[in-house]
Amino acid sequence: MGNAELQSIHVHPVKAFRSLSLREAVVEPWGLAGDRRWVLIDDGGKVVTQRQQPRLALAVAELLPGGGLRLSAPGLDPLTVSVPEPIGTVTLEIFRDKVDGVPADAAAHAWCSAHLGIDVRLVYMDDPATRRPVDPEYALPGETVSFADGYPLLLTSAASLDALNSLIAQGDRPEEGPLPMNRFRPNLVVAGTAPWAEDGWSRLAVGDVEFRVAKPCGRCVVTTTDQTSAERGREPLLTLGRHRRIGGKLVFGQNLVPLSTGAIRVGDPVRILA
Repeated sequence: MGNAELQSIHVHPVKAFRSLSLREAVVEPWGLAGDRRWVLIDDGGKVVTQRQQPRLALAVAELLPGGGLRLSAPGLDPLTVSVPEPIGTVTLEIFRDKVDGVPADAAAHAWCSAHLGIDVRLVYMDDPATRRPVDPEYALPGETVSFADGYPLLLTSAASLDALNSLIAQGDRPEEGPLPMNRFRPNLVVAGTAPWAEDGWSRLAVGDVEFRVAKPCGRCVVTTTDQTSAERGREPLLTLGRHRRIGGKLVFGQNLVPLSTGAIRVGDPVRILA
């Protein structure tokens, strides 16, 4: 375990859009800087993700200095979106949480609606320190999260993906593998561990930044979505259902909460503290 390192870093500026790979990132209490601070909602205020709209995988949001975005997608002119002025908020529903956010401008709503073919609005989380607590069942007091599914960061391991792909190759749908890591939409990918070693971790450090492991990550239909074509298959849920069913969930990766803040970089050593 002495040579584990951070293989890659990924952020998703708009929840459910394509991921961006970074060489370095700043860890904030609620997640990586720039990760999932924006989200789409439908006309009933519910969050829209790749669960309902796999075409979101084809949309790209690049981070601009100051927190704004440059949106691009096939068939649409790129659009620059500024961080909205906090003059009013909307209440949205993300899973069971009710969260306040600040709507972007009308041009952003129109662009996102044109891409999906349904009416949606783009919403910004202005104050992640106060807007949304982490699930109290797995949180320490005061921990908050952005518009991520439930936890500030998701960690996966390269060795576990290799092991999963070996199982897929031996399964009923070998033609669907091997799968790339972007199916799992992690923030941090660790190399140099044994397969599934992360199941036994409770605290770790990446470079100088420490994290606690909140719980394993239960997986959904998004993992069956090709992130370059938006087409869906059956894997990896078929194989996870046979080999990685833990506590009633199909598990791949671990949810993390930062215990400290600071910069992390690709190549940083990863130390298991407990």
